[in-house]
Amino acid sequence: MLRDLVRGFATADVEPRAAAHDRTGTLPVDLMHAAGELGLHGLTIPATAGGAGLDATAAVIAHHELAKVDPGFTLAYLAHAVLFVNNFFHAANDEQRERYLAKTLSGEWIGAMGMTEPGAGTDVLGMQTTAVRRGVEYVLNGRKTFITNGPDAYCLLVYAKVEGKITAFLVDRTCPGFSSGPHIEKMGMRAAPMAELMFDDCVVPAANRLGAEGGGMVHMMRNLEIERLCLAAMSLGIADRCMDVMLRYAVERHAFGKPIAEFGQIQRYIAESYAKTEAARALVYSIARSVGPDARNRIGTDAAKLFAAPVGKEVADNAMQVLGGWGYCTEFTVERLLRDAKLLEIGGGTLESHQKNLTRDLTRAYRP
Repeated sequence: MLRDLVRGFATADVEPRAAAHDRTGTLPVDLMHAAGELGLHGLTIPATAGGAGLDATAAVIAHHELAKVDPGFTLAYLAHAVLFVNNFFHAANDEQRERYLAKTLSGEWIGAMGMTEPGAGTDVLGMQTTAVRRGVEYVLNGRKTFITNGPDAYCLLVYAKVEGKITAFLVDRTCPGFSSGPHIEKMGMRAAPMAELMFDDCVVPAANRLGAEGGGMVHMMRNLEIERLCLAAMSLGIADRCMDVMLRYAVERHAFGKPIAEFGQIQRYIAESYAKTEAARALVYSIARSVGPDARNRIGTDAAKLFAAPVGKEVADNAMQVLGGWGYCTEFTVERLLRDAKLLEIGGGTLESHQKNLTRDLTRAYRP
């Protein structure tokens, strides 16, 4: 039922506007509101708190289906529903949820997460943004960059160091000293604008600290697992759509008197794309069953994203080759999907970071 709901929303409302938002680099804010009305922003939030009470598999389904039509909008949805709402709910206390949860579940307030900095991406511990306690307030100073939803977000979950310890804070547009820059031009995922965030003696109420000082790493690592699964699901959605486009074209397009699907070179693109797409599907959905707020699977989520992220790009590239000149044009959407797919090898952890994490974790039991 959830898959049918999301697929219907994606086909009827998201897809008709995907190309336009890709051209303009703008976030379809009204579609974020519409997703809220469907309950999609609270899939992983307990029903008692106004969410759907579902699990990581539900989040994977939503991102998988949306990415078939517009990975850019899907990334904006992820930045709100996973990076902010899911992360916030599990890190917040009741008073904080009372102030922020309802309006972010509805999509009235768009959320984002501030972690990456100009000089610290994968090297999270190298972040330079600081927070200093001054009575009933904290004063934040620093910069965050490549922040998805940055130009449009009202509230953000921001990581900063308090006496060298990573701590999470709620920052919103009412906080003095907070501002965001213009959207950063980029290759793909253009319906998810990103910007730099500036904290210049930014005053944040102490009541907006999430958890204890130094507790930010726990929140961050827990949320990274579902984030990586959803990013892997987005790559799967891209691959599924490109498989559909490639198969239809290979059957309908004739050359030398027969469908190009009968040529061995084309058959290789189709067969290898299908095998890798199905392998990614099996891995992503299998790992999703083992992840939750109280169930960790860092090895599994790293492996799922490491394998699945390149699949979307490879299948999109294969589809473009099968379509030839038509694939390079905008009519069949493959060129947009190929541009979008590249980010999934970078965002939410680079492929190299997954390789490092997996090797470290897998060899731990073998070390003296």
